[in-house]
Amino acid sequence: MSLGPRHSVRGSKATVVGAARSGLAAARLLNTYGSRVFVTESGRISAEDENALRDLGVSYEFGGHTATGLDADFIVTSPGVPPTADLLVKALSASIPIYSEIEVASWFCTAPVIGITGSNGKTTTTSLTGHVLSQSGRKTWVAGNIGLPFAAIVDRVAPEDVVVLEVSSFQLEHTATFRPRVSILLNITPDHLDRYGGSMARYAEAKFRLCAYQGHGDTLIYNLDDPLLEDLAYRTPDLERLGISLTNPSGAAYVRNDTIHLCLDGKDEPLMETEQLALRGKHNLYNSLAAAVAARVMEVRSDVVRESLATFEGVPHRLEPVREAHGVRYINDSKATNVNAVWYALESMRDPVILLAGGRDKGNDYEPLRPLVAQKVKTLVCFGEAGGMISEALGDSAGRTLRARDLEEAVELANEEAAEGDIVLLSPACASFDQFDNYEQRGNAFKRLVSNL
Repeated sequence: MSLGPRHSVRGSKATVVGAARSGLAAARLLNTYGSRVFVTESGRISAEDENALRDLGVSYEFGGHTATGLDADFIVTSPGVPPTADLLVKALSASIPIYSEIEVASWFCTAPVIGITGSNGKTTTTSLTGHVLSQSGRKTWVAGNIGLPFAAIVDRVAPEDVVVLEVSSFQLEHTATFRPRVSILLNITPDHLDRYGGSMARYAEAKFRLCAYQGHGDTLIYNLDDPLLEDLAYRTPDLERLGISLTNPSGAAYVRNDTIHLCLDGKDEPLMETEQLALRGKHNLYNSLAAAVAARVMEVRSDVVRESLATFEGVPHRLEPVREAHGVRYINDSKATNVNAVWYALESMRDPVILLAGGRDKGNDYEPLRPLVAQKVKTLVCFGEAGGMISEALGDSAGRTLRARDLEEAVELANEEAAEGDIVLLSPACASFDQFDNYEQRGNAFKRLVSNL
C-alpha cells in the first residue's frame, strides 16, 4: 500500500516493534489517524504503559514477538530493535514494509525539519541549533534522539514552526521518504560497529540516509574536514551543499585568525571571535559552525546567531562540570560512548587528567587515544566489562593505570589519586549497558557519587 499523507494510514494495519518511548509514540500517532495498531515488545511493559495502550484501544503483547506481528500492512521498528531481530527478518522475507519511527512521524509533519547526525556532537549541535532558532522568535521543537520522540510532538507542530531533530544511525536504517529541509552531517568515526558487523561502510551508509531523499530546495551542511563526507556530498545531485571547516575558506563557515567567517550568497562576513563562543574546544567549534550555517539558511539574522552562540549553556552529560572540591574539578562526559568523543574531550583539557573509562565495548579500537592519553592522562581508571580491554590497549600510555569493578569504585580510586589542579573526567568510550540503562543514568550516578565525596 502507498503510505505518506495523513489520510493514507486510515484503515491500515500497523505493527509497532518495541514499546519504549519512540515505539509508544508511533503507536499513539498512528492510532490517532485511524490505523489499527498492534504493539509487540520482547521484554516487559510497565503497568502505566499497559493502561495507556488499553485506553487507546491498541492491542499488544510482551515477553516475546509472535507471528501476530506479521499480520500487518507495514511495521514500525524502534531504534533499539536490531535489524537481525527474527520478526523483522521474517517481515522482510514476506515483503512487509518496515519503517522507523522518524519516517512515520515525518508523514505527518507540515513544518520544515532540520535533521542532525554524526558520530559525535549531534546532541550539542541539535540543542544549540534549537537555541539559536528559538532566540529568533520562531516556535522551535527539539526532538528525536534527544528529549521527546518525533512522533510524540509532530501532531502539535504548526506549518510556520521549525523542528530540529537529532537523528541516530539506528533511526535512519528504515527511512523511505524522510526529507529534512536542512540536513547536517557532522562527522563519521567508528561507533556502534557491533550493530553493523564491524563494518564502517555499513555504519556510514546508515548515516548517509539523512540526506538520501533531499532534493531541490533542500540544503546539506557537512564537515569539509572529514574525508568520509567528501564523497557523500555529491551523491544527491539537486541539492545545495554548504561545507564547514576550521581552515578551508571555501566553506560556508570557516575560521581565520580566531574569527568565525560566514560565506553565504557570495559574501564573506566575519561573525564573531572564537573566544566569544559559550562552548569551548575544537569539537564545539565545529558544532557552532554547523548551527550558525543552519540558522542563516533558515533566515535567522547574524546578530541573533552571534548572541545565541555566546549565551548557550551546553547539554547535560557532555563535558558537564559537576563540582570543584579541594582544587579538583570533576567533569561528567558520560555521553562520550565512542573513542572519537573521548579524543575530543581529552583534546580540550589543559590540566592533568584522571580519566575514568569503561562500560560495555562496542567494537572499539582504542589505539587512536594513545598519544593524547600519554600527553594528558595522569591516571587512567578502567572500569566495567571493557576495563580489561582498555587497560591492555592504553594502560602503558598513561602515567598510572588502575582497575575498578564498577563506576562507584572508579570514582573512589579517582578521588584518592586526585591532587589540587587535577581534573577527574568521566569519558567512558563505551556504552553503559553493563551497569546502567543508558548514558544519562550513568552520568547521573557519577554526579551523585561525586557530590557525596
